[in-house]
Amino acid sequence: MPRVLLGCIADDFTGATDLANNLVRSGLRTVQTIGVPEGAALPVEADAIVVALKSRTIPASLAVAQSLQALAWLRQQGAGQIYFKVCSTFDSTPAGNIGPVTDALLDALADAPGSGFTIACPAFPENQRTIYKGHLFVGDVLLSDSGMRHHPLTPMTDANLVRVLQAQTPHPVGLVDHEVVARGAAAIRERFAALQARGVRVAVVDAISNADLMHIGAALKGMALVTAGSGVAIGLAQNWGLHTVQSGTQGGSQAADQLPPATGLQAVVSGSCSQATLQQVQHHRALGRPAFTVDPLALATGTDVVAQALAWAAPRLGAGQGPVLLQATAEPAAVLAVQAQLGAARAGELVEHALARIAVGLVGLGVRQLVVAGGETSGAVVQALGIRQMAIGPQIDPGVPWTAVHTTEQGGQTLHLALKSGNFGTADFFAKAFTRLAGA
Repeated sequence: MPRVLLGCIADDFTGATDLANNLVRSGLRTVQTIGVPEGAALPVEADAIVVALKSRTIPASLAVAQSLQALAWLRQQGAGQIYFKVCSTFDSTPAGNIGPVTDALLDALADAPGSGFTIACPAFPENQRTIYKGHLFVGDVLLSDSGMRHHPLTPMTDANLVRVLQAQTPHPVGLVDHEVVARGAAAIRERFAALQARGVRVAVVDAISNADLMHIGAALKGMALVTAGSGVAIGLAQNWGLHTVQSGTQGGSQAADQLPPATGLQAVVSGSCSQATLQQVQHHRALGRPAFTVDPLALATGTDVVAQALAWAAPRLGAGQGPVLLQATAEPAAVLAVQAQLGAARAGELVEHALARIAVGLVGLGVRQLVVAGGETSGAVVQALGIRQMAIGPQIDPGVPWTAVHTTEQGGQTLHLALKSGNFGTADFFAKAFTRLAGA
């Protein structure tokens, strides 16, 4: 069996496609699976395999167990390096899950070459996620001043990643600051060695540009475990002699991001309440396109909102009014009001379950081009559609590609699916997504 260069464990489904997108752009033949595949081997050849989990917000002990299962399967595939993909806004709580999963993976890889030390670097400058002096910035503001401070499940109120990660692990957390990164890969490796000699197992690494990611990528050659957002993947391909995003060309096949032609009706399902997605919903409405709002309080009273939503969508899709939008996206104050009545966990579960059932119903109505906004929503939709594997296609915006998938629901339909992290994409993302697919 050909050796897999990189085995990846992603803590949510949008993050998985984000990472797979950057790997494909870098020239690695990439396959994304939903969950750990059944059977000992993947039926297709790939340079990189991304196993998508829905583990970002579950209890840390469950996240660890699922990640270790994914690791064991990836090592069966002969993966030479392991990549634990986390969110570019480092979504977590003081209890985890980034620290506990990283610790567990390091322990499990203790027998591998290059083990015992890893990085934590969620930087993705193309998406305005940068790290300086260990502090994460979203655009021009600190993470703690961004919309992420209102996240309903993982509110990020501290931009100091060293401090955030230190609260999640008993092991010392270090920093590789930008002065070191700017000097290149040799200086970064020297800093790694110095930190490891002091007992540090994880180091936050500054990065403010793609050039920094290239330096970091070269420094990671041979490291058993990489913990990072998708940006670091841009610099890894050079370690296997492949071209990179920065060079403007791809190694491997020039058809690496080609998908079958798109057919069928168009729809958007949105559960994210991030500022970026709020702007995208507003842009959709401003264009005069149809939108249906899913009310969590109505769901809680037992109202069949799913049936209402599909009854609303059917005539509009039939009249060619798509793309239609079905959304639970709301302003922070409205989200807090719902959570005060239902509790954050119950409100989230009600919305995710409803939107997943709506997505299945839309496919039944003939939707074959579907955009899903929000990590938790994407996970619920993918699972409800019975998707097991995804082919990665062209990029819509940094971190968000179109994919082609085959469902086990509704008679086994093939459809085009875009899973968008709540924080990603320009205001016109929904409209741009379908234009991009039509021109692919």
